[in-house]
Amino acid sequence: MTELEVVLAVTRCSSFRGAARELNMSTTAVSSAVAGLEARLQVRLFNRSTRSVALTDAGRRYVERITPALAEIQRANEEAATEPDAPSGTLRINAPQGVATLLLEPLFSQYAQRYPQMRIDIVSESRSIDIVAEGFDAGIRLAEFVPQDMIAVPLSRDTRMLVVATPDYLERNGTPRHPRDLLKHQSIGMRMSHGGLYHWELERKGQKLQMDLPVRMALNETPAIKQAVLQGLGIGFISEWFIEQELTSGALVPVLVPWCQPFAGLRLYYPGRRFVPARLRALIELIHGLRLATGRSPVIQAG
Repeated sequence: MTELEVVLAVTRCSSFRGAARELNMSTTAVSSAVAGLEARLQVRLFNRSTRSVALTDAGRRYVERITPALAEIQRANEEAATEPDAPSGTLRINAPQGVATLLLEPLFSQYAQRYPQMRIDIVSESRSIDIVAEGFDAGIRLAEFVPQDMIAVPLSRDTRMLVVATPDYLERNGTPRHPRDLLKHQSIGMRMSHGGLYHWELERKGQKLQMDLPVRMALNETPAIKQAVLQGLGIGFISEWFIEQELTSGALVPVLVPWCQPFAGLRLYYPGRRFVPARLRALIELIHGLRLATGRSPVIQAG
């Protein structure tokens, strides 16, 4: 078990030293564990250099097979050994960039206060991943991106992407009345994890338009896009979760609102396994508790 945990830690960290810190072991012990397992398997799991550590093809196949099995063993151990009201260990969550900030106050801060012995590890990234293969307890994604074989728990109401700009920008450049008017404007674009730009999708009365605007600046983080729009550098397409205060204060003005249709919001999702770890079960119970306390279904209320 220890050797398998070491292999997965080295895979996550791409480093023997990083794995040693994560597991509270010496670097020598981590290296010896990997070497011992490789010797028994008679196969090299990692390619090592002075600068990097990467899985071999054989190592990648091995990690893909052992990750779900090891996770299931760990869940079974926790189910047997941990009291339901006293979770312990590390809760690992994978979420899109920016979402952890939205959920910090309403959810994760309360979780940390309620279970002070728990450690919360939230990894934010845009790419879609296999949460089981990569060792996460749960993921957070928009409903449309949750795998069908997962159990999903609502975290937010339906939301919208809004076309927004500052009042000064609209005064200088004019207010779009139709999506085609956007082609006369400079936009602040979202750079996706695959390297391409996010296409603005607008819809009204069954008419769907995909807009490719002139891009003045491309960024891959929503908070940075919001700041660029607030500075009047261009017009933006931003989820209303991230701009609620700016809309209320008038710092940002929505345009083409009838073309901005709502879609299903965020979901916490996890494997439909028999044993749900106590640490994750406690988070799910907290989500349900927040719904009952507010009388509303989501944790994130904006939108």
